Amino acid sequence: MSAENPLSEPVLLEETRGNTRILRLNRADKKNAMSGELTEAIVCAIDKASNEPSIRVIGITGNGDTFCAGADLSPGKRRDSAEDTIERVVQLVTGIKVHCEKPVIAGINGLAIGAGLSLAMCCDMRMASSTATFHPGYARVGTSPDCGLTWTLPQTVGHEQAMRFLLEVEFIDAQKALAMGMIGSVSPAENFDEAFVAYCEKIAQIAPLAATQTKAQISQVGLPDDLAAVVRNELRLTGKGLASRDGKEARKAIFEKRSPQFGGD
Repeated sequence: MSAENPLSEPVLLEETRGNTRILRLNRADKKNAMSGELTEAIVCAIDKASNEPSIRVIGITGNGDTFCAGADLSPGKRRDSAEDTIERVVQLVTGIKVHCEKPVIAGINGLAIGAGLSLAMCCDMRMASSTATFHPGYARVGTSPDCGLTWTLPQTVGHEQAMRFLLEVEFIDAQKALAMGMIGSVSPAENFDEAFVAYCEKIAQIAPLAATQTKAQISQVGLPDDLAAVVRNELRLTGKGLASRDGKEARKAIFEKRSPQFGGD
């Protein structure tokens, strides 16, 4: 049971299909927003699947109509210390990108925004539902990206496309994300889950050594010398932006449904 609510379901569901482990973000009532508990559950599940010889592919998707609506900023929610949050996110990003030898595939079944988009971009491959939408989130609340996005996004789509997406602050649909190279394929919404699981199972049929060696080599391309330091710096800058006057004004303007008035501090 969940530590957030002893009577609730687990925040992450795990399902094994042959040689494939499917992880489902299970906070549909919160649009699968990333809480500390959910982040820790993903870290542990990735580590566990990585160390099970029978598991060859790990899939990550969301329950409900959303992949992940970003970090959980619910009012009154218990907060972990900044350092605890930073280290947990470092474990998530490095766990997927560096320590996990097996392909990790994101199944973006709906909205992916902010930290949810960052989670998807950490994965080795991405496929999306035809109704999925994508939004950077960060600049809208007056801050910069975190969770590895300043590295994974330009690594995937290139410098200019990344800058345009992050600073134009607009929703894009699955077809535009596909054209940008942000995702690799789009499947009809009505049978997306089946298509996602089938694709994971297809990749799991590859010889395990071929898959792990391929990931190990490709993951080294453009890998920062110290990825953990990159993620820590991102999160500290994100916190600085949120704490700034402009960050506070951005969030206030969203609540008041008006354009923000930024002062540059």
